[in-house]
Amino acid sequence: MVALALDLDKRRWLDIERVVLWIFFVTLGCILGDELKYLLVTLVRSSASVNGVQLLASSVALWLSNVLLFSLAYWRTDRGGPEARLNQPQTKPDWVFPHEEDTSAPCRNPTFVDYLFLAYWTATAFSPTDALPVRHARNC
Repeated sequence: MVALALDLDKRRWLDIERVVLWIFFVTLGCILGDELKYLLVTLVRSSASVNGVQLLASSVALWLSNVLLFSLAYWRTDRGGPEARLNQPQTKPDWVFPHEEDTSAPCRNPTFVDYLFLAYWTATAFSPTDALPVRHARNC
Protein backbone atom coordinates (compact mmCIF):
# COMPACT_ATOMS: atom_id res chain seq x y z
CA MET A 1 0.00 0.00 0.00
CA VAL A 2 2.90 2.33 0.72
CA ALA A 3 4.36 1.54 -2.70
CA LEU A 4 1.02 2.41 -4.30
CA ALA A 5 0.96 5.77 -2.55
CA LEU A 6 4.55 6.67 -3.47
CA ASP A 7 4.96 5.24 -6.96
CA LEU A 8 3.47 6.70 -10.12
CA ASP A 9 3.27 3.31 -11.88
CA LYS A 10 0.37 1.89 -9.88
CA ARG A 11 -0.53 -0.93 -12.28
CA ARG A 12 2.61 -2.93 -11.46
CA TRP A 13 2.07 -2.60 -7.71
CA LEU A 14 -1.62 -3.44 -8.03
CA ASP A 15 -0.67 -6.68 -9.80
CA ILE A 16 1.82 -7.52 -7.03
CA GLU A 17 -0.79 -6.70 -4.38
CA ARG A 18 -3.36 -8.90 -6.13
CA VAL A 19 -1.00 -11.91 -6.16
CA VAL A 20 -0.01 -11.41 -2.52
CA LEU A 21 -3.66 -11.14 -1.46
CA TRP A 22 -4.63 -14.30 -3.34
CA ILE A 23 -1.78 -16.16 -1.65
CA PHE A 24 -3.07 -14.78 1.67
CA PHE A 25 -6.66 -15.89 0.92
CA VAL A 26 -5.60 -19.40 -0.12
CA THR A 27 -3.32 -19.79 2.90
CA LEU A 28 -5.97 -18.56 5.32
CA GLY A 29 -8.58 -20.80 3.67
CA CYS A 30 -6.31 -23.83 4.13
CA ILE A 31 -5.71 -22.88 7.77
CA LEU A 32 -9.45 -22.55 8.36
CA GLY A 33 -10.05 -25.93 6.72
CA ASP A 34 -7.43 -27.51 8.97
CA GLU A 35 -8.98 -25.87 12.04
CA LEU A 36 -12.40 -27.18 11.02
CA LYS A 37 -10.98 -30.69 10.66
CA TYR A 38 -9.39 -30.42 14.11
CA LEU A 39 -12.66 -29.14 15.61
CA LEU A 40 -14.67 -32.00 14.09
CA VAL A 41 -12.15 -34.63 15.20
CA THR A 42 -12.21 -33.18 18.73
CA LEU A 43 -16.00 -33.19 18.69
CA VAL A 44 -16.26 -36.81 17.53
CA ARG A 45 -13.59 -38.17 19.86
CA SER A 46 -15.02 -36.20 22.83
CA SER A 47 -11.95 -36.06 25.00
CA ALA A 48 -12.31 -35.14 28.66
CA SER A 49 -9.85 -32.24 28.35
CA VAL A 50 -12.19 -30.22 26.08
CA ASN A 51 -15.57 -29.14 27.38
CA GLY A 52 -18.64 -27.87 25.53
CA VAL A 53 -17.92 -24.20 26.13
CA GLN A 54 -14.47 -24.53 24.57
CA LEU A 55 -15.92 -26.31 21.54
CA LEU A 56 -18.63 -23.65 21.16
CA ALA A 57 -16.12 -20.80 21.48
CA SER A 58 -13.82 -22.47 18.95
CA SER A 59 -16.64 -22.99 16.47
CA VAL A 60 -17.80 -19.37 16.79
CA ALA A 61 -14.23 -18.13 16.25
CA LEU A 62 -13.91 -20.38 13.19
CA TRP A 63 -17.23 -19.17 11.79
CA LEU A 64 -16.28 -15.50 12.32
CA SER A 65 -12.91 -16.07 10.64
CA ASN A 66 -14.72 -17.66 7.71
CA VAL A 67 -17.08 -14.68 7.39
CA LEU A 68 -14.17 -12.22 7.50
CA LEU A 69 -12.16 -14.22 4.97
CA PHE A 70 -15.01 -14.35 2.47
CA SER A 71 -16.01 -10.71 2.97
CA LEU A 72 -12.43 -9.67 2.17
CA ALA A 73 -12.35 -11.99 -0.83
CA TYR A 74 -15.68 -10.66 -2.13
CA TRP A 75 -14.54 -7.07 -1.57
CA ARG A 76 -11.26 -7.67 -3.41
CA THR A 77 -12.75 -9.52 -6.41
CA ASP A 78 -16.00 -7.69 -7.18
CA ARG A 79 -15.60 -5.27 -10.10
CA GLY A 80 -11.82 -5.62 -10.11
CA GLY A 81 -11.29 -4.58 -6.50
CA PRO A 82 -11.58 -1.32 -4.60
CA GLU A 83 -9.11 0.56 -6.82
CA ALA A 84 -11.05 -0.29 -9.98
CA ARG A 85 -14.39 0.53 -8.32
CA LEU A 86 -13.03 3.93 -7.36
CA ASN A 87 -11.45 4.81 -10.71
CA GLN A 88 -13.87 3.01 -13.05
CA PRO A 89 -17.35 3.12 -11.48
CA GLN A 90 -18.99 1.61 -14.56
CA THR A 91 -17.29 -1.80 -14.31
CA LYS A 92 -19.53 -4.85 -14.47
CA PRO A 93 -20.59 -6.11 -11.04
CA ASP A 94 -20.28 -9.66 -9.78
CA TRP A 95 -23.01 -9.05 -7.19
CA VAL A 96 -25.91 -6.63 -7.38
CA PHE A 97 -26.93 -5.16 -4.03
CA PRO A 98 -30.45 -3.82 -3.43
CA HIS A 99 -29.32 -0.23 -2.87
CA GLU A 100 -27.63 -0.17 -6.28
CA GLU A 101 -30.98 -0.48 -8.00
CA ASP A 102 -32.38 2.51 -6.08
CA THR A 103 -31.99 5.48 -8.42
CA SER A 104 -32.85 8.00 -5.70
CA ALA A 105 -29.86 7.01 -3.52
CA PRO A 106 -26.99 9.52 -3.68
CA CYS A 107 -24.20 6.92 -3.49
CA ARG A 108 -24.88 3.50 -4.95
CA ASN A 109 -21.39 2.00 -4.83
CA PRO A 110 -21.02 -0.97 -2.47
CA THR A 111 -18.71 -0.62 0.51
CA PHE A 112 -16.91 -3.22 2.61
CA VAL A 113 -19.94 -3.40 4.92
CA ASP A 114 -22.04 -4.63 1.98
CA TYR A 115 -19.57 -7.45 1.33
CA LEU A 116 -19.44 -8.24 5.05
CA PHE A 117 -23.23 -8.50 5.00
CA LEU A 118 -23.07 -10.77 1.93
CA ALA A 119 -20.51 -13.06 3.59
CA TYR A 120 -22.47 -13.12 6.86
CA TRP A 121 -25.74 -14.13 5.22
CA THR A 122 -24.05 -16.60 2.91
CA ALA A 123 -22.42 -18.31 5.90
CA THR A 124 -25.58 -18.14 8.04
CA ALA A 125 -28.65 -18.72 5.90
CA PHE A 126 -29.68 -21.77 3.93
CA SER A 127 -31.31 -19.45 1.41
CA PRO A 128 -30.00 -16.91 -1.09
CA THR A 129 -29.08 -13.48 0.20
CA ASP A 130 -30.51 -10.25 -1.14
CA ALA A 131 -27.26 -9.59 -3.04
CA LEU A 132 -27.64 -11.55 -6.23
CA PRO A 133 -24.72 -12.98 -8.20
CA VAL A 134 -24.67 -11.74 -11.77
CA ARG A 135 -23.84 -13.88 -14.77
CA HIS A 136 -22.39 -11.86 -17.63
CA ALA A 137 -23.65 -12.68 -21.11
CA ARG A 138 -20.96 -13.52 -23.62
CA ASN A 139 -20.88 -11.85 -26.98
CA CYS A 140 -21.72 -14.55 -29.54
